[in-house]
Amino acid sequence: MSRALKYDIPGEDWRRTSLDLADLGAQGLFKSGADAPKRFVLEVGFGRGEFLLELAQREPETAFLGVEVSYKRVLKMARKVAVAGLENVRLLEGRGEVILGELIADSCLDEVWVNFSDPWPKERHAPRRVIQSGFAAHVARALNPGGVFHVATDDPTYAQQIHTVLSSEPALVNEFPNQPWRTDVPGRIRTGYEEDWLREGRSLFFFDYRCTEGPQQGGRP
Repeated sequence: MSRALKYDIPGEDWRRTSLDLADLGAQGLFKSGADAPKRFVLEVGFGRGEFLLELAQREPETAFLGVEVSYKRVLKMARKVAVAGLENVRLLEGRGEVILGELIADSCLDEVWVNFSDPWPKERHAPRRVIQSGFAAHVARALNPGGVFHVATDDPTYAQQIHTVLSSEPALVNEFPNQPWRTDVPGRIRTGYEEDWLREGRSLFFFDYRCTEGPQQGGRP
């Protein structure tokens, strides 16, 4: 028997809407002036949220925007953020590709994370995977020059697609010379799913790509 969903937020509710993001911009969701965050990080598909929570606790002067398509997961994460007393996290319900493509300004992010997004393993469902050429282009546009795009998957077929997509994006350069990916990244925060898969002996695939240039002329203002 599943437990009833709790709707109360035991503290500050840091959920925001797409309208808030459109009106204020990503930076406008946080403090301004001297108190403005020094860095800005986006996680697309935060799932149960442990990765984002750990990052936010480690870097209190960094702004973290978590995007998740599931209302229930956003609500549960809002409760966790409130309990932890974090003020450097904002949460948004929506599709990552839409938010990146339409609502995130050029050159405003220092990092983008996509951890173990749904691999849609059936071939006919492959177009539903998050990491596509258009998504990679949106990430490259939104990253500051020198910003990094981090991707992880546990699916070998999806890993090959990710490698093909990211290596084909001209504004992104692989941080792992002579390797399409790594199977381990020392010091990396592990998600709960990741811990489970490691115990099962699954292979994991990690990608880090750095943005080498600013937006092309004619991009979003």
